[in-house]
Amino acid sequence: MVCGGFTCSKNALCSLNVVYILVGVLLIGVAAWGKEFGIVSSIHIIGGVIAVGFFLLLIAIVGLIGAIHHHQVMLFFYMIILFLVFLVQFGVSCSCLAMNQGQQEKLLNSTWSLMSNNTKGELEGQLDCCGLLNTTLSQRQFTQDWFSCTAPCKARNNCYTCGDMMLQHSTEALKILGGVGLFFSFTEILGVWLAVRYRNQKDPRANPSAFL
Repeated sequence: MVCGGFTCSKNALCSLNVVYILVGVLLIGVAAWGKEFGIVSSIHIIGGVIAVGFFLLLIAIVGLIGAIHHHQVMLFFYMIILFLVFLVQFGVSCSCLAMNQGQQEKLLNSTWSLMSNNTKGELEGQLDCCGLLNTTLSQRQFTQDWFSCTAPCKARNNCYTCGDMMLQHSTEALKILGGVGLFFSFTEILGVWLAVRYRNQKDPRANPSAFL
């Protein structure tokens, strides 16, 4: 059996879907790590990467079942949805890599203003920091946050701002997420091509009169 045959295409598609499952788990794990360390759950890009990773995990399972059983309908929906996942994952990954520190600061400022005082207090206590960013534009807000801060570092008079701590971890997390997502998004095009090719091949062991 040559590599372009039915069995080779089936094995290649199955192997690729196993890789997709691992990629989906990796994306979810790294994004969750970024949330836990930087407490950047408000950054929608990281939430988008988790959603893409979870969806990729589900569609990879569908593709794996469709490849094993050579199911025409499942393979059709698999290659259509996988192409849509590629578009979303490619866009989100590029956004992760393109977001600079200034854009992250704007996003953090807008999110911080929407937080309740209880949420801010819990965040400051968990990160052991006070306030978001001590800049000219946010000086008034920072002063209010400083007086209401109950983090342990305040008693030691040695506090970092929460914004600086979050930016340090979020920048690292965004680079990892963007690089991993961008690299593996191109393999999804390979998956679409394999699915189209495998779907149009005839199973030599199947009933010649069967459609599915």
